[in-house]
Amino acid sequence: MLLFMSPANDEAGNGCTFEDWVRYDREMKDAGIWVSGHPLQDLTTCTTVQVGPDGERTITDGPFAETREVLGGYDIIDVPDLDVALDWAARSPGAIGNGSVQVRPVAEIEVEV
Repeated sequence: MLLFMSPANDEAGNGCTFEDWVRYDREMKDAGIWVSGHPLQDLTTCTTVQVGPDGERTITDGPFAETREVLGGYDIIDVPDLDVALDWAARSPGAIGNGSVQVRPVAEIEVEV
């Protein structure tokens, strides 16, 4: 999974355009590695839910913790190894400038139903 991170207070952006993202998505699909993915709406649309030990839930507008970077979206890709995933992460518009891309394997947990 590629997690696209950007600075929480980055008003200037990282210089990439919507068209850069469209091109990147098309390259992944053309390569046959794209499984799924979605951009996320702005951080101001976030709602956080926490449930305390007493079962009481707390709902907060925005993220619960102050953070230096926010998750802007993700793509799940199917590649043979970490090196290939890192190459695709480096090609992402999200890796430019102040942005970063976290590369994480998706956990495969078998659950019997």
